[in-house]
Amino acid sequence: MERRTIGAGALAVGAVGLGCMPMSWAYSGSRQRGDESLRAVHRALDLGSTLLDTADMYGPFTNELLLGRVLKERRADAFVSTKVGLLVGDQHIVANGRPGYVKRACDASLRRLQTDVIDLYQLHRADPEVPVEETWGAMAELVRAGKVRALGLCAVGARGGRRSGARLHDATLRQLGRVQQVFPVSAVQAELSVWSPEALDALLPWCEARGIGFLAAMPLGNGFLTGTLTPGEGFEPDDLRARHPRFTAEMMAANQPIVAGLRRVARRHGEEVTPAQVALAWVLSQGRHVVPVPGTKHHRWATENADAADVHLTPEDLTTLAQLPPAQGSWD
Repeated sequence: MERRTIGAGALAVGAVGLGCMPMSWAYSGSRQRGDESLRAVHRALDLGSTLLDTADMYGPFTNELLLGRVLKERRADAFVSTKVGLLVGDQHIVANGRPGYVKRACDASLRRLQTDVIDLYQLHRADPEVPVEETWGAMAELVRAGKVRALGLCAVGARGGRRSGARLHDATLRQLGRVQQVFPVSAVQAELSVWSPEALDALLPWCEARGIGFLAAMPLGNGFLTGTLTPGEGFEPDDLRARHPRFTAEMMAANQPIVAGLRRVARRHGEEVTPAQVALAWVLSQGRHVVPVPGTKHHRWATENADAADVHLTPEDLTTLAQLPPAQGSWD
């Protein structure tokens, strides 16, 4: 697989990563199978999808434990990305950016992942009670201690910005400006897909201008852009899409023209190419510093996602996708 670099440190990863969250968190718990998830991780690594993206809060903790079983055997094949800064309680999630906590959390992640170094340590969310510079400074100390190779920042939630009329990523850009004064940012993770392209406006250019990698979260629109979801079919109660405004039967039906456009482009590339692969190829086309991180817990989809790196969109394809109607329905 083509290799891409994360940040100025030239950390090389496969062009398509693997999001590991669905293996243990947020999607259809009854369909989560440890053995199948392990097969998916091994298959991704076999195909060159070296970036494995997890977080201590996924599970919580169980996602890192699962990856640790693979890394114990194949650490040299993987680029390990995990996150810190969020704690999961009973029906709530809170931020914790206190320096002492960050250092303890890193040590715990290292134990669960069965490794002595984390390739990319990301701040999941800044703690409103702690200056972000203090949290970032603690993370920088982990780099100097040899426990972490590089640091990344996940985009701030968008709801407040949308209510106030601010641009979607203004708050994230302000945070990035602050932490860059403390220690270099190697990667930014934010949502980017055909139906959520907002990062193209300011966040992606900001990263490109500074040689910072961009990890595209939810590049398949939580599964919608694969074309495999049926409007009105419903989701299990523990699936985040069961409460998501874009996944009501009405909104899923209204957004079918987006999937139809992906299918039209896929057909130009042969019977074996899927709408999901076109959606990932679109993300890949947004810049050499962009790495899509589609999430899956299945061996089959890990294979399909990795193979998207071989789908090269033409100018005609990109024009077709640019002319797709904007997604309907709130994303908050």
